[in-house]
Amino acid sequence: MRIVIFSDTFPPEINGVATSCRNLMDTLLAHGQEVITVTTNPFSNQFSFIDGIIRVPGIEMKKLYGYRAAGFYSQKAMAIIRKFRPDICHIQHDAGIGQFGYIVSDILHVPSVTTFHTAYEDYTYYATKGHFDRFAKNAVRVYFRFISRRADELVTPSEKTKEYMRSIGVDKYISVVPTGIDFSAFDRNNIDRAEVEKIRDSLQLPRDKKLLIFLGRVAKEKSIDVLLRGYANYVKRNPDNATHFLVVGGGPALEDLKALAAELGISDEVTFAGPVKPDRVPLYYALADIFLSASITETQGLTFMEAMASRLVLLIRYDDALAKTVSDGESGFFFQGEEDFAVKLEGLLALSGPTLEGILDKAGESLEPYSLDRFASSIMEVYGRAIRKNW
Repeated sequence: MRIVIFSDTFPPEINGVATSCRNLMDTLLAHGQEVITVTTNPFSNQFSFIDGIIRVPGIEMKKLYGYRAAGFYSQKAMAIIRKFRPDICHIQHDAGIGQFGYIVSDILHVPSVTTFHTAYEDYTYYATKGHFDRFAKNAVRVYFRFISRRADELVTPSEKTKEYMRSIGVDKYISVVPTGIDFSAFDRNNIDRAEVEKIRDSLQLPRDKKLLIFLGRVAKEKSIDVLLRGYANYVKRNPDNATHFLVVGGGPALEDLKALAAELGISDEVTFAGPVKPDRVPLYYALADIFLSASITETQGLTFMEAMASRLVLLIRYDDALAKTVSDGESGFFFQGEEDFAVKLEGLLALSGPTLEGILDKAGESLEPYSLDRFASSIMEVYGRAIRKNW
């Protein structure tokens, strides 16, 4: 089968959609399919087609993580896609490249599959700055209902996203297909320990303390401020603090969070590493002992699964989307907010070695549904339905 993936974000950009698209392309290729991905070009203002990836130049959105916004049509990309003769257009995003995907589907009479990765109304504040936000959220819902009628098949990565689509009036059949992950990349047996220690030394991280880590976009919706306030409470309750908090990632909230850490008096206990390249991410997980997150906007929690594959204990804010992935007290731990964070962390740190090993083993067992083989099998079923609708 010949598949064209359309996404406005793709590695080296670091976010869930980019990771999902990369994993989708890789696993389809590994299972014998032919794949081209169309995305934006973060490297230059030039068009390129290298290793099956078409990169279309666009305008940098400095206030939105520096993402590129491409136009709705590329003549050069269209020529390549025509020659490729796709069987399926898989649209992963809804900006310029995503719209181009629908245009390609219409012009070439190719069935389309749309994956809705997230509830975009959670991000309208980037555009509205708080003004007319209710109007913007309603506009997003109307747009989603329109797009859902345009696609032959709809996909969400989790039940949470499917329930959101239902809540805004999308009544079309929706397939839940969790994103597959190459967990072998996070296996500590495959990690270069010398590289890990180089990172530890470069960041001047203490060797005699438990390392807590957040890894992801440093943005408002990730609620890292909740982690910092909760951690400050923990440090206050434990003068002989034997932990250190590492924040890995870049984004628009980075400077504000540094200022908050200083205000809370924990600058010496928190290190902001900044953004890292995707192929270096497993090395940073390997530095740590405990993974932290306070985000309640996750649709699947790819970083949580990466952390579990890296044998980190999870201490994460409770969210319905994660209840089927993480079992509290068995494969990880939930906290409710900054008020109980310190107590939960104290309890986790007090656990015995054998108990922790059991929790880590249980977490590893829970990852099977997110294997690349399962991902490939599920998405190929969706493609098959889309094609049959167009016979």
